[in-house]
Amino acid sequence: MKTANRLWLAMFADARNLSCLVVGAGTIAERKIDRLLEAGARVTVVAPDVSPTVSIMLSQAGIPIRQRCYQDDDLDGQQLVVAATNDEELNAHIAQVARERNLLVNVAAPGHLSTVILPKTIDRTPIQIAITSGGASPALMRHLYRKLNSALPFGYGQLATLLAEYRARIIERFENVRSRRWFIDEIIEGSVAEQIFAGQVDRAKELLESALLDNGSSFSGEVYIVGAGPGDPDLLTVRAVRLMQKADVVVHDRLIGPAILGHVRSDAEKINVGKERDNHTYSQEEINRLLISLAREGKRVLRLKGGDPFVFGRGGEEMQALTEAGINFQLVPGITAASGCAAYAGIPLTHRDCAHVCVFLTGHLHDDRVALDWNALTKPGQTLVFYMGVYNLRSIGDGLLSQGMSPSTPAAIIIDGTLKTQQVIATEFGRLLEMPQKRISKALLIVGETVKFSEHYSPVASLPN
Repeated sequence: MKTANRLWLAMFADARNLSCLVVGAGTIAERKIDRLLEAGARVTVVAPDVSPTVSIMLSQAGIPIRQRCYQDDDLDGQQLVVAATNDEELNAHIAQVARERNLLVNVAAPGHLSTVILPKTIDRTPIQIAITSGGASPALMRHLYRKLNSALPFGYGQLATLLAEYRARIIERFENVRSRRWFIDEIIEGSVAEQIFAGQVDRAKELLESALLDNGSSFSGEVYIVGAGPGDPDLLTVRAVRLMQKADVVVHDRLIGPAILGHVRSDAEKINVGKERDNHTYSQEEINRLLISLAREGKRVLRLKGGDPFVFGRGGEEMQALTEAGINFQLVPGITAASGCAAYAGIPLTHRDCAHVCVFLTGHLHDDRVALDWNALTKPGQTLVFYMGVYNLRSIGDGLLSQGMSPSTPAAIIIDGTLKTQQVIATEFGRLLEMPQKRISKALLIVGETVKFSEHYSPVASLPN
């Protein structure tokens, strides 16, 4: 990596017998000392003043401190020197003396005097990933660290340990290097790794043993039932994105937008099985059979569903079908439309002053009838969220108002929730019922006092034509 015309050589060193001098024992030195102690280095600390944190750190490690000012002879017998004081002139002097003695030196400031860098490390033991900007941009380095750290499952460490445990057997089974690499790639990208990431280590070992016995000639397919959230791709979970990028084929709902599908592997086959009202391209039974058939072909199948698969998403039916067919599957929850759309509209679903209960309901039942317990739903202190309910807004209004709900109850319709095209119409429930039917075909309906907290709410809000 080049920074200020310098080329840094990335390397890892065995620090277990490395003699390290740290000059400084304040906030600047804390992270350096902690990192060196974690790596097993033999640390000596020199400083006139010691922070409480460093004092505890050294005491727990059984390391005495030379509580005085630095002297050049402190470098005697050292291999690495860390100048971590808040005095740049002293740090520069230490760096100069260390260089003259051909010692490795790391300088907190000015950083360009360093001959080695102690980078921030992403730890997935035994895997470690070091990242540094060479002092060019610590802020950017911290940003990249957070991004990479959140993107890498902690299970990678266990996966590396498992592969190390089976390494000799894999080499024995696959003498051909190309076959061996193919097999390992399948392990890393397939069901074995996914079971590790899901915390099922024993199951991962069973799958690996089975793959070794049949020479890896047959890898069973797997289905990932994944919630894509309410629409904004930033609301996808890390696990959802990871599975989207490894799937061979994607079976997705109609309302999964291009921004979400953009996270899918570019060469993956995409099958739209979405349903519209009175226009079902695929029945649920056909979707179930399709998932099973694709998995039996050995493919990694992503079943991508809007919102959360288990909240009016028929994920339970698909899970049941896969279980009965003996297909391996994973379940990845998503942010359901109720919480996502309400949050983007500024509507709390619960509030200790006026709503202690939140009820999720489907407003689209069989035979176009909304047959719900209207009396229970009109009790005070609850927020009602109707999925697919705006089409039947009139029926819902009749049911609630007939059981005593006041027409002045706050209510909202959220169209294209969480997207840039989001529209929020928040006013009194009775006023919402005056909206033309043609403008309210697809949206989320929220009824309850918490709607008043939204900035969009107005008892006399104008209604679309």
